[in-house]
Amino acid sequence: MANLDYNELKVGTIFMKNEDPDPYEVMEYAFIRMQQRKPVTQLKIKNLISGKVQDYTAHQNDHFYEAEIDVVPVVFIYHAKDEYWFHEKGNPKNRFAFKENVLGDMGHYLKANTEVKAFKFGEQVINIEIPIKMDLKVTEAPPAIKGNTAQGGTKMVTLETGAKVNVPLFINEGDIVRINTQSGEYFERVEKA
Repeated sequence: MANLDYNELKVGTIFMKNEDPDPYEVMEYAFIRMQQRKPVTQLKIKNLISGKVQDYTAHQNDHFYEAEIDVVPVVFIYHAKDEYWFHEKGNPKNRFAFKENVLGDMGHYLKANTEVKAFKFGEQVINIEIPIKMDLKVTEAPPAIKGNTAQGGTKMVTLETGAKVNVPLFINEGDIVRINTQSGEYFERVEKA
């Protein structure tokens, strides 16, 4: 494990601190220099095991190490109760699940057989990253009413995964739309029904 200085903990860095066995990801970073005091780094960090986000002040004499994280391809299988199930790509017997509260809104855009990235810390899968854009079929869409632009020309539709999104009025049931999975927003129509 490579050592890291307190001022190398930039946004996106995955590290371990002092004697803590858990890996953390830097969410926000600010380097602060105060008169007649040693500089510090103000961070917002996320514990990649528990998912807890916290504020943290890193000092010059703190010890940090690069966390050894492997990125492996996995395939989403299905969603049942409050769990999302995956298997290792090429090894359908090696299955694991993530709770809904761990995946958050990302899970609403997963469809069966979608390949995603899994982040492994040792043998434990600690996080999932899905594609930023997903193409999903519209399964329910209210008809557009002519002259109905009071709501900005959008309507709420249901996608094949059960997610609900606002789309332009011209989108119909059966259309395939591209959704930004990070913001949950409509991006474009890919295919007309």
